[in-house]
Amino acid sequence: MAVAVVGVLLVGGPWVYINLIRGGAPEALTLPATTVVADGGAPATTVAPATTVEATTTSAAPVDPSGRWIAGEGSVAGYRVDEVLFGQNATAVGRTAGVEGEIEIDGGAVRAAEFSVDMGSVKSDNAKRDSQFANRIMDVLNHPTATFVLTEPVALTPEALAGGEMAVAAVGQMTLRGTTRPVTLDLRARLTGGTVEVVTSLEIVFAEWGIPEPSLPGIRVEDRGVLEVLLLLRRA
Repeated sequence: MAVAVVGVLLVGGPWVYINLIRGGAPEALTLPATTVVADGGAPATTVAPATTVEATTTSAAPVDPSGRWIAGEGSVAGYRVDEVLFGQNATAVGRTAGVEGEIEIDGGAVRAAEFSVDMGSVKSDNAKRDSQFANRIMDVLNHPTATFVLTEPVALTPEALAGGEMAVAAVGQMTLRGTTRPVTLDLRARLTGGTVEVVTSLEIVFAEWGIPEPSLPGIRVEDRGVLEVLLLLRRA
């Protein structure tokens, strides 16, 4: 009988926590909702958001984006990883607003870009997970930031200059937990007039970045996760 009770607690306890107490994981980061303004000034189209960032208003009139743009309020970075908690499937999500960086646009292309993330400020919905992340897994004491540096220019499309979305690849060097590797980020970007919005995600295979096996007794974590980034950049 005692064994049966323990079994129920091991299975039922995590199920209650995941499904009734913690709730679902946050949705993946996407570009904010926008209201496209027609030439007459009246809202023409509204695109529903899939993130908590406030909607922005875009204009159909092309603008000159040349200059420096700095990451500011609303920028978010974090991780998403699947885990099994005592037999129950769950998705762990940690995020931070500790994102800094800038881009330089000239001649219709992004010529330079550099960003850093304060890894010590990444938080999930579980303090024990956060402690494991900051100490054993990411060793933020010795590797306090993750960085990305663009190594090839990114051309802006006419659609992007007119306020539409642009899908493009950005090639650069990323440093994570002290390991630097070349990466290609698939970006979705949009110029809203006052803001350059960029969203991207990248699969991270832990072993390739020197990240220790995250699993613990009773908690099995996949051998890879997803890095998510939303940048809201404004003119310097």
